[in-house]
Amino acid sequence: MQNDYLQSAIRQFEYYKLLGEKTLMQLPDDALFWQYNTESNSIAVLVKHLWGNMRSRWTDFLTTDGEKEWRDRDNEFDEASQSRAEILLQWEEGWRVLLDTLQSLREEDLTKTIYIRNQGHSVLEAINRQLAHYPYHIGQLVYVGKMLAQHWTSLSIPRGESGQFNAVKFAQPSHKEHFTDADLNPNQSLETDGSNA
Repeated sequence: MQNDYLQSAIRQFEYYKLLGEKTLMQLPDDALFWQYNTESNSIAVLVKHLWGNMRSRWTDFLTTDGEKEWRDRDNEFDEASQSRAEILLQWEEGWRVLLDTLQSLREEDLTKTIYIRNQGHSVLEAINRQLAHYPYHIGQLVYVGKMLAQHWTSLSIPRGESGQFNAVKFAQPSHKEHFTDADLNPNQSLETDGSNA
């Protein structure tokens, strides 16, 4: 049962990674740095924050505090003069640390205690904490992306197509399948110059 939990958590993280990537691919370079106002975060800042958090939380996950001494959280929210390539490198590095760590965990690890800022969490609680945190920021990233894309391609069921989508689903026999099976494409690539936005 607990191993099923780990696989489900990995699939959930992969799904939100994909939503972010599908958004980034639809945007021109300048959209990555747009801010509504000084209190809001650009997509570049959101990626930088996710990168910093993921590296800190998931590096040496079982043996060191999740808030590493080398992390500079405040700096994550300062706009940096980065290129699309640098942003995408941060994106991939953060997710790689997270997913590699999750893949290395075993069922017996879920009840172990880890610490974030000296506050104890079971491994399961720590995973759940980030399963709430990262989608929160991916939602922000998608929301900004939808406002800035010149031609937005829906990341879910397009407007007006719910009936058709449901008809296809209910035409199939009942079966066990993760809801992301149709969405997670291992051949998807982030390599884009933003010209398709």
